[in-house]
Amino acid sequence: MGILNITDDSFYDGGRFIDKEKMTAHVAKMLQEGAAIIDVGGQSTRPGAKRIDEKSEAEKVIRALQLLKNKFPDAVFSVDTFNASVAEAAIKEGAAIINDVSGGTMDNKMFEVIAQHKVPYVLMHIQGTPETMQKNPSYKNVTAEVMDYFAEKIAALRSMGVNDIIIDPGFGFGKTIEHNYSLLARLELFRIFGLPVLCGFSRKSMVTKVLNISPADALNGTTVLNTIALMKGASMLRVHDIKEAVEAVKIVNSLHKLSPNSELPTPN
Repeated sequence: MGILNITDDSFYDGGRFIDKEKMTAHVAKMLQEGAAIIDVGGQSTRPGAKRIDEKSEAEKVIRALQLLKNKFPDAVFSVDTFNASVAEAAIKEGAAIINDVSGGTMDNKMFEVIAQHKVPYVLMHIQGTPETMQKNPSYKNVTAEVMDYFAEKIAALRSMGVNDIIIDPGFGFGKTIEHNYSLLARLELFRIFGLPVLCGFSRKSMVTKVLNISPADALNGTTVLNTIALMKGASMLRVHDIKEAVEAVKIVNSLHKLSPNSELPTPN
């Protein structure tokens, strides 16, 4: 899943792809490098990000979708929004997936929209909101609490007839560095839900703070985390850098293809 931020304040690429020509060129590059999905976001969800009004967000997202659907008619587009009205407008404009960082907690009409339009839904975990989530995140057991959250939300969605659900533990969303790594260390536990697991580490603080670097220098660390997640069962990666993520997928897939009886070296 390639990230397309059409905001001016995203933590890594804010303002870079608002221009139509730069936007289309970037999407063309991501698709050429192997992106399966382009995730369009009109509202920054970085820590401390301020909300823009729904009308402004919808206008940005719809303009982008109209442009990109025309330029790349065979591409699959998701829309990153926590507002039900924006999700509905985007679906009507051709968005194939809704990626909701709030898991329906910031707009109680979101599940209704997803159920009505029968589109795949990325259900992410967050503690708080983007404005507040990093002020003092606290858990007794982060993995258990995130799993309980998913159990409850998945049950609610399925009771409404929604079955195409992708779960995202929400790395960096209302979690400390320790919380993030605790979740990653136990990522294989999320297989219990029988649903695809999406992970988004791209150039985030769980790379930059550990290595004491800037997001611009965090590609190598991102690739390490992507590889670990793939080996622990992640099905999807949400990234800024497609080429490197695709290479990680190919390498891990080659490893997974080995059976216990494959031609591995025999110990002496």
